[in-house]
Amino acid sequence: MGSIELMAPAGSFESLQAALDNGADSVYFGVEQLNMRARSSVNFRTADLPEVVRRTHAAGARAYLTLNTVLYDHDIPVARRLIDAAKDAGVDAVIVSDQAAIFMARQAGLEVHISTQLNITNVETLKFYAQFADTIVLSRELSLRQVRHITEQIRKQNITGPSGRPVSIELFAHGALCMAISGKCYLSLHTYASSANRGACKQNCRHPYLVIDKETGMELEVDNEYIMSPKDLMTVDFLDQIHDAGVDVLKIEGRARSADYVAVTTRVYREAIDALNAGTYNRQKVEDWVERLATVYNRGFWDGYYLGRKLGEWSQPGNQAVRRKIYVGRGKNYYAKAGVAEFKVEAFELGRGDRVMIIGPTLGVRELTLDEIYVNDRPGQKARKGDILAVKFPEKIRPSDKLYKIVSATEEN
Repeated sequence: MGSIELMAPAGSFESLQAALDNGADSVYFGVEQLNMRARSSVNFRTADLPEVVRRTHAAGARAYLTLNTVLYDHDIPVARRLIDAAKDAGVDAVIVSDQAAIFMARQAGLEVHISTQLNITNVETLKFYAQFADTIVLSRELSLRQVRHITEQIRKQNITGPSGRPVSIELFAHGALCMAISGKCYLSLHTYASSANRGACKQNCRHPYLVIDKETGMELEVDNEYIMSPKDLMTVDFLDQIHDAGVDVLKIEGRARSADYVAVTTRVYREAIDALNAGTYNRQKVEDWVERLATVYNRGFWDGYYLGRKLGEWSQPGNQAVRRKIYVGRGKNYYAKAGVAEFKVEAFELGRGDRVMIIGPTLGVRELTLDEIYVNDRPGQKARKGDILAVKFPEKIRPSDKLYKIVSATEEN
């Protein structure tokens, strides 16, 4: 059994670079509309496609375009133009769910990946879609026992995709889950006339609710839990079982999340997959990985339905990350000969010894400790709002780069 492909989210150039810098084998992204994060993520423009593909291929990774919403007749010309643009830019595959998108992608000669939105749960359905797709994302509600049965049948029955290779199986590995079956939800549509299945989810399942007795008017507040909002999926602590189940591709969710989230989760799962390949995957490493995953945005963690759970675990309000980043300022100048980066401090103070993060569209995500700082061209201890902060830094800083201070969650509060 070969190594698992690690697929990371790219909702912006910052996240794209973070994914590539931290070991992603492939990235997936949306362009403008017709993807499931059309509203919640920044998304790229059609004109960005060549640069997205260029960066991805330069890093030795594959580029996947998500075009996985329900399509209406008026969407067809837009979808066709987007697929043609993806083909021209050299995109490696298109992740789709609507049969019209499948047909158009195949017409264009693009590799097709079936989205989890199609809710594939058995071998016979998989065989049908294998006529069109080389990779299939299984339903999120399957157990690993069921996944193993499907991967075994792919080998036994020699179920191949259009490429002639055995169909690859992709599984969600980490990130936000939806209460609906494989994300196919109508709650937002019913309450806000804003369809989640067309990338416009209002996430009203993430709200706290009161339960009211209509006869007596008595109100009950659900005890500090979001009763329709699952905790985030985390599989790093049983990744060996996922590997043994025959999974080919691991997907990290998070196109609407920040670049530092992408950096940390991609790096952790890269290390875990590499440890599996090297035979060094163990409990001590798992404990470290779990601690690191807890440092970035999360709603608490659970293992989904992979290990046979019959009921979900519901999230607590807000971000459960054990550390936060606080915006401080942005890049001003970079002096290449001296290796010095300057920042304009706009919103918070920084001092020697502070841990900071720099995020930029070209830079990606970098962290460092301020061992030595210059404030307004002089050695200093603190930089405050309005000051120019200079630090030693080996990479070019641009005006689009943002500087953050990293603090513990308790310190922020």
